[in-house]
Amino acid sequence: MSIPTDAAGITGARRFDLLPVENLTPGQRALYDAIRSGPRAKIAISGASKPGPLGGPFNVWLRSPGIGDCVQRLGEEIRFRSTLPSKLNEMAIMVTARFWTSQYEWYAHCKLALNAGLDPAIANDIAEGRRPANMDADEAIIYDFSRELHEQQGVRDATYKMALDRFGERGVFDLIAVNGFYSLVSMCLNVDRTPLPDGESLPLKKL
Repeated sequence: MSIPTDAAGITGARRFDLLPVENLTPGQRALYDAIRSGPRAKIAISGASKPGPLGGPFNVWLRSPGIGDCVQRLGEEIRFRSTLPSKLNEMAIMVTARFWTSQYEWYAHCKLALNAGLDPAIANDIAEGRRPANMDADEAIIYDFSRELHEQQGVRDATYKMALDRFGERGVFDLIAVNGFYSLVSMCLNVDRTPLPDGESLPLKKL
């Protein structure tokens, strides 16, 4: 397996062992079933798409099934019912993954962003830590808002106004939510050192 290197350059094997389905407690099994029966299970590269133990961050969430269920339901809302178009939502996730150097998160969501229509050159620029040169107006708003939110713990008035004028108050909140939620996902993946599938190279270098 490709063992992720986190932002501090730490390497190592997975910390949270995969939990066999037959060993799950009733609470864990309820969370497992909720994730496996939801929309994530229909996405081929999702850690919920294959029979057997849950992968990705879901394996970590099983350790605390009450919190894990709240987290998975929040994630489903942010991921599948956002007012932001899929391409823009996935782009915000990529900015978050790059900020956290979350290898697994980038691996999964870059593919989804490209499938949703994001220019590969934009993805490459984000991966390299550069502001993409050829973004359209919507992409630029998503990128600038997300970067400022992570790096400055807030956004400038001009950035906020552009997001508000384009996406409205709900869209602004949806954008805040996707950045915040995938920061939590990045934390789970980085602490776990969640490995990529066999044969996959680490997509992000340390900046």
